Amino acid sequence: MIKIKEGFQGERILSLPEDILHKYRQDTLIKQLFVRKIGFFPKVKHHYVQKSNGVKYCMLIYCVAGKGWYSINGSDFKHIDTNQYIILPARTPYTFYADKSTPWSIYWLHFEGLLSDNFLPSVARPRDIQPGDTSRIQDRLELFEEIYANFAMAYTREYMVQASMYLYPFLSSFLHLEQFRHYKLSSSQEQTLSMKAIHYMSENICNKISLEQLADNFKYSVSHFSALFQKETGYSPISYYIQLKVRKACQYLELSNLKIIEIAEKVGFEEAGYFSRVFTNIMGISPSEYRKRERNNSATL
Repeated sequence: MIKIKEGFQGERILSLPEDILHKYRQDTLIKQLFVRKIGFFPKVKHHYVQKSNGVKYCMLIYCVAGKGWYSINGSDFKHIDTNQYIILPARTPYTFYADKSTPWSIYWLHFEGLLSDNFLPSVARPRDIQPGDTSRIQDRLELFEEIYANFAMAYTREYMVQASMYLYPFLSSFLHLEQFRHYKLSSSQEQTLSMKAIHYMSENICNKISLEQLADNFKYSVSHFSALFQKETGYSPISYYIQLKVRKACQYLELSNLKIIEIAEKVGFEEAGYFSRVFTNIMGISPSEYRKRERNNSATL
């Protein structure tokens, strides 16, 4: 069995050396809860990690595509599916790896601090975070990006503080799912079918969902769902879904330094070349040209 811990195409990963972490463990604002390593691994075939003696930090694994397997304290291996997460406790032996046939895409981070054990679920098992009318999956991923961007500058204390502050709501969004979704509950009752469908599409930006899956999610036939959606929006469901993906890609191109292949993965395209063709067809220019144009425009404001 091939086993790879890190070094995958399209991966994003950041960490700090131990001497810097030691300094931050003494800092009043940071030592309560902080990130020590963070990343995103897309479709990571042969991904395998084993910690036979445990580690001094906790680890969050959030699977957004594919699936993987894990074992804690030598237990039988259990699977982690798409739209599930698990938090592995510190000081506990564990093993996890990507499924051979459908390897996972995961957001993950290592965290520690005096309060870290308070952010562990009562039982270390996978929990669901399914897209729905009141789900806030994209909001959660935005929090991840805030942590990642600040942690990238974490040699400067103020950025490390900011990363630590964002870590509280990020972890809380997993552990207190109903509370995280609460503020959308009142408006969800009044939404039209197209509004609910657009929200569902937005929550699945990083995936690839079919027209059949969309219709089935709302308990309609494909033809009836398509007719209702087009009547309310003027667009076919898949056309609207693709435009949402391109709109999200524009945000990444303008506001991040992600590579084109990384952006393609984050908006649910398996091939960067196909993503570029779709983007160019909708926006009239290529992703790289769009990034250059928008950054030049920003520089002249």
